[in-house]
Amino acid sequence: MGDRWLRVTVLPGCAGCRTVAVPASWTVRDVKRRLAAETGFPASEQRLWLGGRQLSDWIKIGDLTSQNCHLFVNLQSKGLKGGGRFGQTTPPLVDFLKDILRRYPEGGQILKELIQNAEDAGATEVKFLYDETQYGTQTLWSKDMAQYQGPALYVYNNAVFTPEDWHGIQEIARSRKKDDPLKVGRFGIGFNSVYHITDVPCIFSGDQIGMLDPHQTLFGPHESGQCWNLRDDSKEISELSDQFAPFIGLFGSTKETFVKGSFPGTFFRFPLRRQPSQLSGTLYNKQKVLELFESFQADSDTVLLFLKNVQDVSLHVREADGSEKLVFRVTAREPAAPAPERPGAVEALGAALSDYCERVPSGGVTCVTYPVSIVLEDGDAQGARETSWLVCNSVGGRGLSAQLDALADELRFVPVIGIATPLPGLAEEHGAAGFSGKAFCFLPLPPGEESRTGLPVHVSGFFGLTDNRRSIKWRELDQWRDPAAVWNELLVLSVVPRAYAALILDAVARLRAGCSPGLPLSVAGVYGLWPDAAQVKLPWRPALEPLFQELFQHEVLPSLGGHWVPLEQACFSDLDEGLDYAPAVLRFLQRSGKEVVRVPAHLAAAAELMASSAGPLTQVTPAWTRQVLRKVGLGGASAPERLHLLEFVLSDQAYSELLGLELLPLQSGAFVPFSSSACDQDVIYIASDEHPRSLFPGLEGRFLLDNLKPHLLAALKEAAQTRGIIAILAF
Repeated sequence: MGDRWLRVTVLPGCAGCRTVAVPASWTVRDVKRRLAAETGFPASEQRLWLGGRQLSDWIKIGDLTSQNCHLFVNLQSKGLKGGGRFGQTTPPLVDFLKDILRRYPEGGQILKELIQNAEDAGATEVKFLYDETQYGTQTLWSKDMAQYQGPALYVYNNAVFTPEDWHGIQEIARSRKKDDPLKVGRFGIGFNSVYHITDVPCIFSGDQIGMLDPHQTLFGPHESGQCWNLRDDSKEISELSDQFAPFIGLFGSTKETFVKGSFPGTFFRFPLRRQPSQLSGTLYNKQKVLELFESFQADSDTVLLFLKNVQDVSLHVREADGSEKLVFRVTAREPAAPAPERPGAVEALGAALSDYCERVPSGGVTCVTYPVSIVLEDGDAQGARETSWLVCNSVGGRGLSAQLDALADELRFVPVIGIATPLPGLAEEHGAAGFSGKAFCFLPLPPGEESRTGLPVHVSGFFGLTDNRRSIKWRELDQWRDPAAVWNELLVLSVVPRAYAALILDAVARLRAGCSPGLPLSVAGVYGLWPDAAQVKLPWRPALEPLFQELFQHEVLPSLGGHWVPLEQACFSDLDEGLDYAPAVLRFLQRSGKEVVRVPAHLAAAAELMASSAGPLTQVTPAWTRQVLRKVGLGGASAPERLHLLEFVLSDQAYSELLGLELLPLQSGAFVPFSSSACDQDVIYIASDEHPRSLFPGLEGRFLLDNLKPHLLAALKEAAQTRGIIAILAF
């Protein structure tokens, strides 16, 4: 007996729960001394109890153990005298998890959290499988395990758990991912949302299978789980064949896998809760799992937009007879022509992330933009539905903002922002009217008003979220100094505008180059990328002014002449194209070298905002057109064009500004300048019923054209009656 080693577990009490390995020959006094060395709790103050009796110091441990070589004892103290322990305790594990479930959303968000875990692990593929198979119940760890041998939800990804992953999944109160800011699922509570579905999550990855039991009843008192190694525990695994049958025959796992001792991936098994437990009263069946799938499908077209690893997610059902069918699949892929852009972009982004974490000075923002196609395949429908997106991901550099850098180090965050827009663009003339942008934290946030931005693009970022991951934190009265809320505002002010501008500038460059086959880009689509300030939600408005400042430094305005021009060269026209004179006026201005642009109202408002400090915008007005006429003349303008120009320059009734413009039409077909001269030879006559041209022999060449539009003739008569101001007109 003296050669045996035994395990002694001291149950929670004044020294907490702990397990020590001791020789069978040790006495109770030896165990007390060991505990004293580990805890500082004097051996003389310790009282070890087994069942209802206190153990004497001289009793050998080997005489107390059962056949499984594991002894459970209670430790009590004499009181505070001489070093008795005092202090607060943590709540039971089940209570801790119940609090997470109360705060954490149910539904499709659970599946998103599991996708995040796969993304962190570097997986490229994720599969969800509802399995109705009922497995055997004869060879189990205990009879209590029988209730977990029925229907289950499986989640597979093609990455393998690291030792850190195995350790981290056991630390529910603290996310190990917080130590690595490049991990997406850094919030700790994400994985534990699966307890909405199950009481016993199981993990199979690499050479290990683990089962978690927060109720601490299946694997021994106060044991919250059990783990088996395929090689080291092969004998026990073979003896418990029914227990491990649910891990064979799925995702490429076979009996041979167990013989070889390693599975080249990871899958979770979540046996459905079929009766209420202390953890949750929520029960799951096939219908509820399919509802979970439907909830996920609602925004599945965007779930892969901002992920760098996972590119394929599918949902499956396996019937009781073993037949399996696809319910739904979403895949992200890049257009093949002219050349893949995403791999190089992801590499550049990774380098920028590493530089930031290593505190390499930069001061700029690294932006990478590439097209992505999202393919949706419904298992019940023929064919697939494909949408095209343009995605820009960015990383703010060290030195961009001292306050941002300080918060990044404090919170273990990195300034990452992504912007995405569907192609073809948005409602062509009304900005965001045809598309509702939402907020992401790498994956879509739960749908609702809080996730809407009012921007015509989706925005993803390394945002600080509320505890339940439902929404982004903003500085309000109750959290004005919250570091995460301040961080979010700084991201919106400093990084979002740069990434957003990079997306628009990239779209403009692709459109100008005309070398992006398969990308349905258009001028109207690019206009639709610009935000309508009136529609943008309050927390996102600080991004607008720096965004517009960045954009208007570049040639982002397409003129009617086919050129892209900066703000200072643009002449904005809001002429109603339905007016007869509008085309002629615009053609004249283009011939005169003016870069006339027509933009939707929300973009014109942005230009007006930016131009207010440097001077007013150049706009196509009658007054400005009269200035152009004086400067460049009419050149080879035809008679119809001159009449249209006359109609336009008369429309503001500023008759005194017509002097010198050679736009006064005569019956002879000639055009003469407007003049204020009183000389008889400059008099132009307007014929009327009372005074027809026949009454003025020899003056036929001095009559105004008599088939003018009524409103144009009326305007000229009004001008004639403005004495001493413009041309002399006689009746």
